[in-house]
Amino acid sequence: MGEMIRMTMDDGAEIAVYHAQPEGDRRGGLVLIQEIFGVTDHIRELCDEYAADGYEVLSPALFDREHPGFESDYSGPQFERAVELARQLHPFEQSLKDAQTCIDALKGADDSGGPVFVTGYCYGGSVAWRMAQISPDLAAASAYYGSMVPTQFKDEAPQCATIAHFGRYDAGIPMEGVEALIAKDHPTAQVFVYEAGHGFNSDRRKDYHEASSEQARERTLMLFRACGG
Repeated sequence: MGEMIRMTMDDGAEIAVYHAQPEGDRRGGLVLIQEIFGVTDHIRELCDEYAADGYEVLSPALFDREHPGFESDYSGPQFERAVELARQLHPFEQSLKDAQTCIDALKGADDSGGPVFVTGYCYGGSVAWRMAQISPDLAAASAYYGSMVPTQFKDEAPQCATIAHFGRYDAGIPMEGVEALIAKDHPTAQVFVYEAGHGFNSDRRKDYHEASSEQARERTLMLFRACGG
């Protein structure tokens, strides 16, 4: 089980970060980026699962500056607050900077210069994909159903090996955009489409699809291991 720690980001802000130590031999570092709902029990559980696979994991609470300790349900007023934080109050660029701070910390934690990876879900999927495009410090990336991937960030090829996961029946991410992303044929990226909706990786959500979740996780671990982890 991991624990919440405090880390200082590039702007001097101190925010909460969930830190999970690897079990057994350390395969590398992993930055795991939250959904808009915060570093929830689901996100912490994912961190612990990757730690059990041998990764040291950091998951920054991105909205701590605007709403310390924020965790949301998937509906109601808390959901509306999550959307407000992600789309209006919290700069996306700051999320990228916080992710890079965590990447730097994981690089520094391994004297052997072991690999660092990134993964993210929903909002975090967009962050993960964008970090693969702009950070020179990543060995591989796995981005889950990030809505900005097939829109704002489709044209630039990732610098590292990257996979992206989308649900065919995701009402918020039309398949035309995903198909346009696939047509880009970036040499460093591979896009997978699952017979599922949005949020298929989370067993807390109505669109949870166990088979797709397991397949996407298997592909993610295979990629990380193929890239030094």
